[in-house]
Amino acid sequence: MLHSNASINISHPAPGDWFVAAHLPPSSHKIEVKGFVPTCAYIFQPDMLVVRVVEVSILDPDVPLPQTLLSHPSYLKVFVPEYTQELRLELQGCASNGSLGCPVRLTVGSATLPGNFQKVLTCSSPTQACHLLLPSPPWDRWLQVTAKSLAGPRVSVAFSAVAALTACRPWSVNFQHLLQSTPNQSSNASTVLLPPTPSYQDLDRTGRVGGGSFCLRSFPVLREDVDVVSVRFQPLDRVSVVVQSDMPSVMRLNLNTGMDSGGSLTISMRVNKTAIANTSVVACVTAASPLLSFNASLSCTTAFFQGHPLSLSASSPTANLIIPYPETDNWYLSLQLMCPERPEECEQASVLVETTLNLVPCLNDCGPYGQCLLLRRHGYLYAGCSCKAGWRGWSCTDNSTAQSAAQQKAAALLLTLSNLVFLAPIAISVHRSLLVEASVYAYTMFFSTFYHACDQPGEAVLCILNYDTLQYCDFLGSGVSIWVTVLCMARLKAALKYVLFLLGTLVFAMSLQLDRRAAWNTMGPCLFAIVVMVTMWVYRCGRRRHCYPPSWQRWVFYLLPGISMAAVAITIYTSMMTSDNYYYTHSIWHMLLAGSAAFLLPPREQHTKPWACSQKLTCHYEICKNHRDELYTVT
Repeated sequence: MLHSNASINISHPAPGDWFVAAHLPPSSHKIEVKGFVPTCAYIFQPDMLVVRVVEVSILDPDVPLPQTLLSHPSYLKVFVPEYTQELRLELQGCASNGSLGCPVRLTVGSATLPGNFQKVLTCSSPTQACHLLLPSPPWDRWLQVTAKSLAGPRVSVAFSAVAALTACRPWSVNFQHLLQSTPNQSSNASTVLLPPTPSYQDLDRTGRVGGGSFCLRSFPVLREDVDVVSVRFQPLDRVSVVVQSDMPSVMRLNLNTGMDSGGSLTISMRVNKTAIANTSVVACVTAASPLLSFNASLSCTTAFFQGHPLSLSASSPTANLIIPYPETDNWYLSLQLMCPERPEECEQASVLVETTLNLVPCLNDCGPYGQCLLLRRHGYLYAGCSCKAGWRGWSCTDNSTAQSAAQQKAAALLLTLSNLVFLAPIAISVHRSLLVEASVYAYTMFFSTFYHACDQPGEAVLCILNYDTLQYCDFLGSGVSIWVTVLCMARLKAALKYVLFLLGTLVFAMSLQLDRRAAWNTMGPCLFAIVVMVTMWVYRCGRRRHCYPPSWQRWVFYLLPGISMAAVAITIYTSMMTSDNYYYTHSIWHMLLAGSAAFLLPPREQHTKPWACSQKLTCHYEICKNHRDELYTVT
């Protein structure tokens, strides 16, 4: 949609479920901080207007239906029952204003998107018969037929429409034989069984019994619902399917529950090499009706559906097919034995083909570089793969833009080892007797290291805790590190400083629970700490009548480098990170954050000795001097 409104007109839409999916253009790979960039809200409101045809004539098989066309088209429909092999539509006695000629355009079928498989027949010759032959029409449904005059306004065209159906006689294994051979099968399983037909012993090699010929060999299929969008199909009494050359072997897969279109249909076939030495097995997967006539060109096309062809031979004894999001319908797998070089060898040959038929949410569970997600949109449940590390495709198997294993390891090492820079502020804090600050930096270093070790895609992953817990602790440690550093620079009294340390940590914990990625949940407490620091510095400047901190060396060698590093870190974090350079820019953010803390920490108090905290942990006797009595005691 390039403008605010867009519309599409579909004449004679196919019955069933239609889907409308709206996508935004691909966004930039820039990582934006929530709260700094305004968010755009897109509203997509689809409306559907349906105009129904009221007068639709029913075209009965082998019964001519007279029609007269003027300016408006004529709408017909014919019902195609199950096991229809062929449909023939013919216009008889066509005349235009009493003269010979048939300026009529016949459109058969319903419109589909994105590909339209309607059949159009234009009748113009007065001598040739006007007919349309449709092999394997869709079973058990009404077929729409639209006749439109091409003679111009106020010119009548009269004709009779005739529909002729060629029935197909199926043969399947006897139902009683199936029950006896599968006593352990569940009686309430969802099965698709054909009507009782003669047993295999009654069927000769010509495919005839009682004077009639068969056109397909049907194998009943057991449907087993395993989980959501997860179904297993298998022949009712065996794993293998008998395939011969006289007629196709057909398996029907029931995918019309309304929820089956949200997964992927996987079909795997395997045959023994020795059993197919000089022959080959061709297969075709179609919807609505099976392919009943295999020819030399091996075209896998029914009346209104382009199927999926497969083949098995001695050189390739296995075949696999994946159909993502199959349409809701009955699907058919047709197999037949072919001998292109020596047709006489196929007359007495039969091959057992092992089939594995499944409906899965995601193929191979999206592999090691993806995650299978079940999504629900306005009542429609479907599954999809969320790929990582640059992998793409239905099952995250397209590595055209994927990161190599070396790149993944390098990224993991950069993001984890860059946190070791926090050892500098930890050592400085301990040296200056700032134990609380040192413990906060150690906490941040630990959880940031293991959070990024767990956040990696692909192979270089190490999670010591739940991912959400590690992420929460990492965000909390980063915010509290900035909080304690700024308050430490304010040089508050010890009691007030530690009270603010505790209150600030509680505020950070609450804000991160509300919205972990909101920028102002972290920036708000940090700005408050800066206000407290600036207020204390201004107070000391006014009280001492000179600038604070008083030493220019402190400003030049410590404060200005620390403030510069902090400013660069904030700039990188808010405006320079993208999904491509995240490993480098975020590692620089780690180092700049730790380095600025090392520079900005205030010097130790004058009465405090270096490493004073370690001296307090020693265990020995000290000589205490009493200046008033000049007596020495041992304590």
